[in-house]
Amino acid sequence: MGVMLRLTDLRLPLDHPPEALAEAIAARLGAPPLAFHIARRGYDARARGRVVLTYTVDVEVADPAAHPGLRPTPDTSYRPVAAAPPGLRHRPIVIGTGPCGLFAALILAESGFRPLILDRGKAVRERTKDTWGLWRQGVLNPESNVQFGEGGAGTFSDGKLWSQVKDPLHHGRKVLTEFVQAGAPEEILFVSKPHIGTFRLVQMVESMRAKIEALGGEYRFGCRVDDIEIVDGAVQAVVLHTGERIAADHVVLAIGHSARDTFAMLHARGVEMVAKPFSIGVRIEHPQSLIDRARFGTAAGHPILGAADYRLVHHASNGRSVYSFCMCPGGTVVAAASEPGRLVTNGMSQYSRNERNANAGIVVGVEPERDYPGGPLAGIAFQRHWEEAAFAAGGGTWAAPAQRVEDFLAERPSTHLGEVLPSYRPGVTPTDLARCLPEFAVVAIREALRAFDKDIPGFALGDAVMTGVETRTSSPLRITRGDDGQSVNTRGLFPAGEGAGYAGGIMSAAIDGIRTAEALARVVTGLPAAPARGRERDAGLIYG
Repeated sequence: MGVMLRLTDLRLPLDHPPEALAEAIAARLGAPPLAFHIARRGYDARARGRVVLTYTVDVEVADPAAHPGLRPTPDTSYRPVAAAPPGLRHRPIVIGTGPCGLFAALILAESGFRPLILDRGKAVRERTKDTWGLWRQGVLNPESNVQFGEGGAGTFSDGKLWSQVKDPLHHGRKVLTEFVQAGAPEEILFVSKPHIGTFRLVQMVESMRAKIEALGGEYRFGCRVDDIEIVDGAVQAVVLHTGERIAADHVVLAIGHSARDTFAMLHARGVEMVAKPFSIGVRIEHPQSLIDRARFGTAAGHPILGAADYRLVHHASNGRSVYSFCMCPGGTVVAAASEPGRLVTNGMSQYSRNERNANAGIVVGVEPERDYPGGPLAGIAFQRHWEEAAFAAGGGTWAAPAQRVEDFLAERPSTHLGEVLPSYRPGVTPTDLARCLPEFAVVAIREALRAFDKDIPGFALGDAVMTGVETRTSSPLRITRGDDGQSVNTRGLFPAGEGAGYAGGIMSAAIDGIRTAEALARVVTGLPAAPARGRERDAGLIYG
């Protein structure tokens, strides 16, 4: 039995033969390893037309002292921090079944806490039918849609599984491993930008629910939490919309970024929260073939590379940051509304990423003191204002306002669309998107489109189509928590995930769910809080 060491930055041609990797490993080590497996495979496409694959591999060697420059392979196995104590008065409650709530519930269940999981929406398959009801018939169910229901908003997305959060304890590996066990392809364990797509996510969420239930967890759908009883600064119970009261000492709040009524209730209850930055903008669609050629050159269409993505940032002359958000290669733009009369867009891809268009949010940073002063809930009012403007500009029928890039840059309304056909359903209305966005965003996006065209030739294609509005990039507030994971002024309340302002995207939300479950277990069992992880970058400005 040898010792596993990690070997990084092995670079091979895109079409290398199967034996080339083993040969490259042997050349680096000076001898063949006892065994090896791929820890990570990515690509370097900076030289268009000369794309190379990059590998990180774990190699087994008999004598590690012969390779002093190599570090041991890290131990990424997961270990619970504590087991549930006997005689616990109340089982912990997890509110929300998005990625954060899902993994908080899983960790609590694996630790013996038998959590009760509440969601205002429906189980994932029923929720999917309601979501298609808006996309196909223009009928919105405010409690079951892209934002609310089992799986959270990430269920109807590209299913991206990478993040920029610091993860020294390898919680992300726990997330990927659980997803593979639930039915995700094994390649997500080693490809550099793993994704799984909407259809696979539906099956995986169901599989993980079954696992949690087998461990003693209990799910209750259609259970909106309308109140949380707080006495002397501590949680006492949650109250459902039916009037049912459920006693509780520990509540994980994983409600997502669109539970606006819940935010208002918590604010009225005195739970400390602060306004935070988020972003606003539009969805832009190009032919996927245009993006593939710009990114991969003559390697465009290679099966290993798949559909190309992009990540763009521009600092506009008016002081605003403009960036691409939630880029969906080979995907569609979807209706993501959760409130009547307020129109929201988002992007989605299937695992195959084989739709005609690429789409991404092109969004502009919004700052509380500068753009929406007035307290923690002011950002919600700001979002609602522009969502209502988009609904009106689209004609008030859930059609979305849309505009050709050429017309947007020329500052004239669109009266027709061109060769790039918008994928948004239930349909679009050609108009002037300047009606649906704050002036500073319009000015900044116009400047950014021209700048992005230099990085991706054709990005400012005249017939590229923009659809509005994108407002739910992240939560507009943060529910403040301490080092022990609890609300700073409400004991037993554990704000978590994207809605609480601590994540942005599936992976970071899932990791935060694990951390929050661990924090709860530490509080219950009297263990000290985990060491501070350092300041995390703001989810509203970097993820997607």
